[in-house]
Amino acid sequence: MKTAIVDYGMGNLHSVLKSVQAAQALSGKAAEIYLTDRPEDIFAADKIIFPGQGAMPDCMAALRQSGLGEAVEDGLKNKPFFGICVGAQLLFEHSEEGDTAGLGWFKGRVKRFAANQTDGHGGRLKVPHMGWNTVRQTRPHPLFKDIGQETRFYFVHSYYFTPEDAETVLATSEYPNEFACIVGKDNVFATQFHTEKSHNAGLLLLRNFLDWQP
Repeated sequence: MKTAIVDYGMGNLHSVLKSVQAAQALSGKAAEIYLTDRPEDIFAADKIIFPGQGAMPDCMAALRQSGLGEAVEDGLKNKPFFGICVGAQLLFEHSEEGDTAGLGWFKGRVKRFAANQTDGHGGRLKVPHMGWNTVRQTRPHPLFKDIGQETRFYFVHSYYFTPEDAETVLATSEYPNEFACIVGKDNVFATQFHTEKSHNAGLLLLRNFLDWQP
């Protein structure tokens, strides 16, 4: 089983690689896990992990300039696919960040958190949203195996996705209003938070992805 982590120059790539390797050890199943910037390696993979970090316009430009876009889109159609943070946002149709078109796998837009929002005690909420936050599962999914309701994951983001199809929303979080933080459809699963920064809970998600056969 070959799992490719897409290296298009944007993302916390070595931390993602180490966390996927740790998840593979938890799984106990044989797997070849590699970080690659070669389209042929992605076409040859059985599973794809698509991370991202930074501004969406830069990430989309880097994906196109790297020549990896076609291989990524092929994986979206045919293979178990895991998008992380901006790698999840890129799967939507459009982002307010730089008025950027995405890959359009999920219908919907990526929006910026409003300024001057406050929490329940009147304290001002900063943008970006940064830190640990609880995640509420809204639909069952194989990747939630051994992960309890209201588990905390680590977020760093100023923008969030707003899916048009409620059926694709698998989990939500709040800042201060509810927003979708995990989406999924068929062979594709994507999280707004960083699995590689989410300690044991993130490792369990990645382990479950490595075991997943949609």
